[in-house]
Amino acid sequence: MYPMRTYLIVSGKGDEVDVMAADWVTIISHKPLLIGVSISPKRYTHRLVRTHNEFVVSVPSLDMLKDVWIAGTKSGPSKLSEMNITLMPSLRIETPSIKESIANIECKVIDEREYGDHTFFVGKVVGWSHQKGAFENDKPNMKFKFLAHASWTNFVTFENRFYNP
Repeated sequence: MYPMRTYLIVSGKGDEVDVMAADWVTIISHKPLLIGVSISPKRYTHRLVRTHNEFVVSVPSLDMLKDVWIAGTKSGPSKLSEMNITLMPSLRIETPSIKESIANIECKVIDEREYGDHTFFVGKVVGWSHQKGAFENDKPNMKFKFLAHASWTNFVTFENRFYNP
């Protein structure tokens, strides 16, 4: 299944915020815009998403690789002190966004289902923000080095080229 886009999932609010790395994120619908994320019930993020019924899908760049690694290999909110990120208020939900990310997509949970050993949370997109210039003419600007997981311990970015059939 690799390469897979890599994201950071922000959950919680106030003094109870967590950031988790996630590859299992997908668009479910364009109208309304729905995003799904699969999270293990063993993860602290799972409890926060279920409790607060909202989450942020944050789009990291290669410059955030160390933070992505920490978010994906350590559990609980104590890892935030090891990460070099700045939490900022989101536009439409109480869960914060990550200032350094290329983009932040704010979601309200509208459904959740158990599938095997994970819960699939469906979020309706209610707000978003992105860095200036990150998207041009409805396309991502590859100079921003969008991150993808190439294997368990390797990451890649995308070349600055588009192909059309």
